[in-house]
Amino acid sequence: MRHTFPARTALAVLLALGLAVAAFAGDAAKSSVLIITGDDVGAHPWAKTTPVTQDFLTKSGKFDVKVVEGLAVLDNKEELQKYVLIYFMLYNNKKVKLSDAAKENLLAVVKDGKGFVVTHLASASFPDWKEWGDLCGRYWAWGKSGHGARVPFDVKIVNKEDPITKGVEGFKADDELYAKLLGEAKINVLATADSDWSKKTEPLAFTLECGKGRVFHHCFGHDAKALENPPMQKLIIRGCEWAATGKVTE
Repeated sequence: MRHTFPARTALAVLLALGLAVAAFAGDAAKSSVLIITGDDVGAHPWAKTTPVTQDFLTKSGKFDVKVVEGLAVLDNKEELQKYVLIYFMLYNNKKVKLSDAAKENLLAVVKDGKGFVVTHLASASFPDWKEWGDLCGRYWAWGKSGHGARVPFDVKIVNKEDPITKGVEGFKADDELYAKLLGEAKINVLATADSDWSKKTEPLAFTLECGKGRVFHHCFGHDAKALENPPMQKLIIRGCEWAATGKVTE
C-alpha cells in the first residue's frame, strides 16, 4: 500500500529539517575561543573581569568560549590548536617561567594562522621574551609605561575604514588610559585617546600581523566596571572576530 502525507505535514517536516540545519550551521560557524586568565596584580580583579569578557563574547553569538586559568595550557600545542582564537588576559604577576616549548607553541600556532588577542596589562607578562613584545605590537614596560588617575576619557576611532571600526563611533571609557607602551612593530592603529599623563595621543586598540596569524591588541579592562561598556564591548567583539576569521560580519 502506498502512503501519502498531507501537504501541511510535509511542509512541517521540511521546516523542521531546515531549522535543524540552520541551527547546526550557526553552531558550526562560531569561532572557538580560549581565554587564558588566572593571574594579575591585585588592582585587576581577574576573577570578575574574566566572566564579564566570556559573557559578552558568548552573547554576541559569534564565539564558543572556554576559560583556562594559568599558563600550563601553553605547554600543550594540541590543545591550543583546537581554537581559532587565543584571548590572553593574564598578567604574569607570579612570574611563572615559560618553558621553551610553551613559547614555541604559542608563536607557532599564531604564525600558522590562529588569531591572538592581548588585553590591558597582559602585554607586560614576559619582559625578557623579545618575541612576546613583537607579538603584542606594543607592550607595557614597568618603570616606563604608565597612566594617570582613573577618570572617564574619550576614545576616538581614527581608522574608520578598517573592517573592525567601520561604522563604529567613538565612546566614553571609564578605565585606565595606558600610555607610553613600548615597541617598534608596525601596527594599524584603530582607536586612541589623549593622555593627560603622557601629554600625548596614545594607541588603545590596534592590529598587526604575525606570520599567517592576526593580532588584535586593546588596552581596556582595568575592572568589571570598565568592561561593562556596550560600545567598548562592540569594539572588542569586532576585533576578536577579525582576529579569528579575518573578517567582520556585523
